Amino acid sequence: MTKIPNASAAGLTWTKSSFSGGNNDCVEVAAGQLAGAMPVRDSKVPAGPALVVPTGAWGAFVDGVKAGAL
Repeated sequence: MTKIPNASAAGLTWTKSSFSGGNNDCVEVAAGQLAGAMPVRDSKVPAGPALVVPTGAWGAFVDGVKAGAL
């Protein structure tokens, strides 16, 4: 896993989950923009850091959340 120091300066297009509430309390992802990786940032701090997670690890995380394991 790597880190982007300033996510808003990375030139990525960020998407918030459709399940997110209106309180800006969600993570955002830049899906399909970095080969083999999923950039993830805190929607409350768009100029803050973003984590860059390998696509397989991100998929396993999402599957775990959907299954109620996380």
